[in-house]
Amino acid sequence: MPNLSKTELRKKLRALRREHATGIPETVRGLLFRHPPAPVLDMIPDSGTIGLYNALPEEAPTAAYAAFFHERGHAIALPRFSKVDAAMEFALHSVPHAESDLEIGPFGMLQPGTSADLLAPDVLFVPLVGFTERGDRLGQGGGHYDRWLGQHPGTIAIGLAWDCQLVDSLPTEPHDRKLSAVVTPTRFYGPFDA
Repeated sequence: MPNLSKTELRKKLRALRREHATGIPETVRGLLFRHPPAPVLDMIPDSGTIGLYNALPEEAPTAAYAAFFHERGHAIALPRFSKVDAAMEFALHSVPHAESDLEIGPFGMLQPGTSADLLAPDVLFVPLVGFTERGDRLGQGGGHYDRWLGQHPGTIAIGLAWDCQLVDSLPTEPHDRKLSAVVTPTRFYGPFDA
C-alpha cells in the first residue's frame, strides 16, 4: 500500500482486519492467542507488571494472555482514561478471569474503576492497525500509546496482530514509537531495537 497517508492506511487496514477477524469463529480467536510464544516469555521480567488492552471484536484478543500472566503471579494493568481528552494511564485489573472490577470509561470501553491502583507496566501488549517486519506500528490515530511509551522509556512494547495486518512499510513520524516485538497467530517478529 505504497504512498498512502496514515488516514488512508488506517481505513484500508481496519477493513482488512475486520473482514479477517469476522471470518474466525470467536472460540477459535481465543485459541490463536492462548498463551505467549517462548520468545515473548524470554522478554518478560519475573515480577514484571503486564499491560494489556481490552480487545475490540476485530482486534487480536488479550483475555487469555491476561489469565496466563495472572496465574503466573504478574500484576495485570489495563488502560484507563478519566475523560476523553485526558492522558492514558494504566490501572490494576484485579480480576482478569472476569470483568467484575471494570467499568465503562469515557470512550465506551471497559476499564479499571477509579479506585484501582495506578501501575506502570514493564511489558505492554499494544493493539495496532498495521505493523512492519521492522517493528513500526500504525495505531488507531489517537497517539495514546506513543505518548505513554514516550514518557516511559525502557518499557517493552509488544504488538498483537493478525497476520493480515503486516505491511511492507508505514509512514512514520518522530513521535511514533517502535515496538520491541510483534506476535501474530503464526509468527513472532523481533525482538527489535525499539
